Amino acid sequence: MHAAVIQAADAPPVYREHPAPEPRHGDELAVEVLAAGLHHLTRAKANGSHYSGDAAYPLVPGVDGVVRDQEGNVRYAVLDDTPLGTFADRTLIDPRRSVILPDGIDPVRIAAAMNPAMSSWVALRRRVDFHAGQRVLVLGATGNAGRMAVQIAKLFGAAHVIAAGRDAARLSALTALGADETITFDEVGRAADVDVVIDYVWGEPAAGAMIPMLVARADRTVPLTWIQIGSVAGPTAPIPAAALRSARLRIVGSGIGSVPARDILAELPELASAVTGGAIDVRARAVPLARIGEVWTEETGDRIVLVP
Repeated sequence: MHAAVIQAADAPPVYREHPAPEPRHGDELAVEVLAAGLHHLTRAKANGSHYSGDAAYPLVPGVDGVVRDQEGNVRYAVLDDTPLGTFADRTLIDPRRSVILPDGIDPVRIAAAMNPAMSSWVALRRRVDFHAGQRVLVLGATGNAGRMAVQIAKLFGAAHVIAAGRDAARLSALTALGADETITFDEVGRAADVDVVIDYVWGEPAAGAMIPMLVARADRTVPLTWIQIGSVAGPTAPIPAAALRSARLRIVGSGIGSVPARDILAELPELASAVTGGAIDVRARAVPLARIGEVWTEETGDRIVLVP
């Protein structure tokens, strides 16, 4: 078979022949890979920069994907830390970390959507006490995961969703996906009275947004829950002390470790159903796995999905 193989943290993946996998114990299934998304998490795990694990080389990247088992079932599968990921013709999965998908699904659509959608879905379902009628601000709403967070917040019954980003043109497209209001980072004071912030940005922009938002709140005793999910603007944020003392601000993180794996897995069936049913708009671009070296570092509005 063929796979994308990384030899070192600073090396790009190379498409080449690779030994076919053989199950090592009864909990593993050898499966055919139909589609695998090129996610930010995939790159971070592959170069060893993600907090959740240590990369051991050589490795085949790929943290999830749509696969077909020997009985013909098509599954969405999430892989644990392993040197053999989904960027290959075949891989090994634990069936308990997968969900069987309905007939007729589009593997590329599922592979593109599940990982970015899971970030806000799990955060609102499992990390905080979110309920219908609350108001939500999505920081970094023009990214792939941010676009989905806008839609998921509305799907969960948010009364008002504000999408924030840097690019006004890209922000304007989010009203069609459910955003009730769009603002730039310079206008965050207008989002003062939200109940929940879903933050994919962090760094200086997040820290700079807190004080203007808190100062402008009509009632600072009303709780504001800030969910830190992504850090595209930087891994650290200089949070002012006044932000924590002057209002009922609660900062929580949502990701691998803060949410038990069993809770994440429990959400997969309903999330997969929402994606397959069209409740979430998906932007995907299929690319042959053989071209992995060309697209490995590509930044695009569409989620790149590798196919055999």
